[in-house]
Formats: sequence, C-alpha cells, structure tokens
Amino acid sequence: MSEPQGVELTGPVRERYDEILTPEALGFLAALQREFGGRRDELLRKRTERQEELTGGGTLDFLPNTATVRHDGAWRVAKPAPGLEDRRVEITGPTDRKMTINALNSGAKVWLADFEDANTPLWDNMVGGQLNLRDALDRTIDFETGGKSYRLKPDEELATIVVRPRGWHLDEKHVLVDGTRMSGSLFDFGLYFFHCARRQLAKGKGPYFYLPKMESHLEARLWNDVFNLAQDLLEIPRGTIRATVLIETIPAAFEMEEILYELRDHSAGLNAGRWDYLFSVIKKFRARGRQFLLPERNAITMTAPFMRAYTELLVRTCHKRGAHAIGGMAAFIPSRRDEEVNKAAFEKVRADKTRESNDGFDGSWVAHPDLVPVCREIFDGVLGEKPNQLDRLREEVSVSASDLLAVDKTPGEITEAGLRNNISVGLQYIATWLGGNGAVAIFNLMEDAATAEISRSQIWQWLHNDVSLADGPKVTKELVERIVEEELGKIRESYGDAFDEQRFADAASLFTEVALADDYVDFLTLPAYERMP
Repeated sequence: MSEPQGVELTGPVRERYDEILTPEALGFLAALQREFGGRRDELLRKRTERQEELTGGGTLDFLPNTATVRHDGAWRVAKPAPGLEDRRVEITGPTDRKMTINALNSGAKVWLADFEDANTPLWDNMVGGQLNLRDALDRTIDFETGGKSYRLKPDEELATIVVRPRGWHLDEKHVLVDGTRMSGSLFDFGLYFFHCARRQLAKGKGPYFYLPKMESHLEARLWNDVFNLAQDLLEIPRGTIRATVLIETIPAAFEMEEILYELRDHSAGLNAGRWDYLFSVIKKFRARGRQFLLPERNAITMTAPFMRAYTELLVRTCHKRGAHAIGGMAAFIPSRRDEEVNKAAFEKVRADKTRESNDGFDGSWVAHPDLVPVCREIFDGVLGEKPNQLDRLREEVSVSASDLLAVDKTPGEITEAGLRNNISVGLQYIATWLGGNGAVAIFNLMEDAATAEISRSQIWQWLHNDVSLADGPKVTKELVERIVEEELGKIRESYGDAFDEQRFADAASLFTEVALADDYVDFLTLPAYERMP
C-alpha cells in the first residue's frame, strides 16, 4: 500500500488493514500530527514543570487567572447530542470483536469503546479495534467461539458508541510522521473520526469521545482545536463531535469549569475516574511525606473526605453548566461458582450506585454486562422517565482547595495483606497486559491499567516515606523483593499449566523496576510499551 509523503508505517499490514490504513486516512493523521504535535509536546513539558513545583513544596489551588470563567454564570455547554441524552448506565471495555458485540447488546445506554486503560496498545489491537468499530456500524460484525454465535441486536437496541483514545502522554510507535512517532491520542481519534463520523451521523448519532488523563484546561483547549480542524477537513459542521472528559487527575479537579469552558461547543460532560484519580494523588504528592500518605488501596472508599469533595464538586460543576456528570466504575465480575461472593459484591455495587444517584450523577459505569440491570435499576429509581438529573444544581455544595487535598483524613491502615495484594494484582495484570489483554479479571474484579498504577505507586511511596506495616516490619526493597517471589509462587500454583514463565518473569522485572526505582516513572505503560513488538 502507498503511504503519503512523510508518513512511514513500521507495523505489519495484515489482512484488511488496508481498509483502515488508507492513504487518505494516513494523510488525515499526518495533518493532525503536523498541526498539533508540537503543542502536545509543550503541554507535556508543562506537566513536568508542575510536578517539579509540587515535589519542591508547591500546592494546587483554583487558578486566579481563570476566575472570570468560573464566576461568569451565563455560559453553558452544548445541549446533549442524539444518543447521549440518557446515560444512566454505561459499560466499558476494549474493542475486540466479542466485546464489541456484547457491549453493544448489553442493554447499557453507552459503550465506552476503549483504546486506553482497558486495552493493550499492541498494533493489532489498535488497528483491529478500528476495524471492529467500523464493522459494527456497518452491521457486518459477528463472532463465533465454542459453538456460540454472537450477532448484533437491532440498531435501536444498541448502546451509543463513545470512543476513548489514548492519553496525551502516549505515542503510536508504528506510525512515523516526518521521522517522529505520532501521538497515540491523535492516531486513535483520527482513524475513528475519519472512518466512522459519517457512519454515526447516518445512524442519527455522531462521533463521540471520552478524553482521558488530562491535567489542565490547556490540554482541553488542544483537544478542542483538534476537533475543529478535523471537522473542517472532513467538511463536517463544528460542534458535531461531543466529548466527555474523565476527571482522573488531581490537577484537573481544580480546573473542571475551565475544562468544560474550553470544550463547551463539543462538551458532553465530566466523569469521575476514581481509580486513576487515586493514582494521580499518589503520583503528584509522592515525595511530600505523611500528609499525603494513603492507606492500602482496598481500604480507600468513595466516602473518604477528599474523594467526597471531588465527586460533589464534579456534580455541582457539571449541572451548573448544563453538562452530564457520570459516576465511577463498578468493577465487580460476577462469579459463576460462589454465590456468597456475588451477594456481598452486589450489595457493594448497589450501595455505590445508590450514593451516586442520590448525589445527582446522571449515570454510572459498569465493567460487566451482568451489572447493567443493577445500575439501571438504581438510576431508574431516581430518574424515572427523566433522561438525566441536570435540574439538580447542588448549589448547597461548597468545596475548597483544602477539601480536595485532605488526603490525611482518609481512614485505613497499611498491612502486609495490602502490600501482598498490591504485588499480586500488579504482577498478574502486567503479565496479561504484556500478552495483549488490558482488561483482566483478578479476584472477581475487572482490573485495568489504573489498578497496576496505584499498586506500584503505593509501594514506591511507602518505600520512600519509611512506612512500617501495621502488622509487621518496615517496607523495604528487600521485603518487597521477597514478597514478589512468594506471590509469584502462589500465582504459579493457582495458574497451573496456564502459567507463562517468561511472561511473569518479564512482569516481575517491570513491576520491581517501577515500584522500587529511585526515580519514579510517570506511567508504567511507557516502559511496558517499549517491551512490546
């Protein structure tokens, strides 16, 4: 296949890839990269500068230079787009063929088609996922396995597709533009928009996106400029694209109104990305001592004061501006064998979704089709026939900077069991990630990259802040290395013949590298990606 001038594909072109990687589509990607690649790089440098300020003793606060945006009560985001008026239950998952069909058929209102944390950025996943989305819109997708056949329900019963591209920090190493790797964000967004925008419009909906990992309104401004150019190049009216931003970094929590403002003609709301938010809190304040020391991962709940402040502010901010507020993930995976596990977990899911619906969220996420009816039932009880709760303005909510930063008020301990869980989950997740699967069922929970990020970041923070376990010794490099070997032994025994010795050796090497290194690695997916073909 021919490539536009200045564009080089370094990944293999397999069967049907030429349907997605057309010269026209590659030219479109190159136009986006040439226009916005430099700005993206500059914004990533600003992230580094802000981290240096925080490590040096600085803090976060609402921005004085954007106060006029926050205090201007007149502006609103665009009205909900077709297919996004009612978002009471959303299902998330990667874009493999089986998941594409099951998610669209799940009964959820929205499917977050994930090229990010629930996906592994193998070249075949990235291009194959784009093919699956296009085939789904053309209704030419099917899947058969183990004697079972999967087909799409009628269009009117399918979830609305909302695509999550990779974050600004990730490259696509298999596409070079003028000799430089292109942005993974622009690759994922650009291919879907180029091939599927008009297909979605023909079905009465539109090209919709979830935007991850942003840390400032300037990064939202960049996305908005990308949207405008993309729409102009394909002669699609500006404002056709809609995007929901995941507020999953603590810097972004201080700029929620500004983010909505930058994207206002393209905005579909904000989402409370809770697991990555915890990862961000640890990462940003990792070197600031006990004031920012969290208990073990499984002890942190959404009722912790700093998490309540974050979600309450998100709902108030969204509804003040006419934007949807979407709740966090219910990650439980129902067991086919243990009803007691199911009973306890379903009670937790119900409590979580009840809290969100009562707080004013317009919908929430689940990771498994069996949880769709549970989430829908809870939100039906609050919404009834209404599509959302935009009329609940939550004007009584008042959240200060100190509320968002009250990490030290979080109850809970740091135990050996918590350390072992972080290590076991981290090892199992990374091993599966390196094998090409980014959505992994571990201990009856659907885990994605955020889980591994929290797990290794907590260990790094405990190690560098002289933490002693509540029921044992001080956390040291030697202790962690010993427990890694012990947990690997348990995993080897439980996996049996399915245990891949080399892959788990690679996982252990990478996990200890990012958990024990003197210099903290911003994202474990960065070195992990370099270990992939």
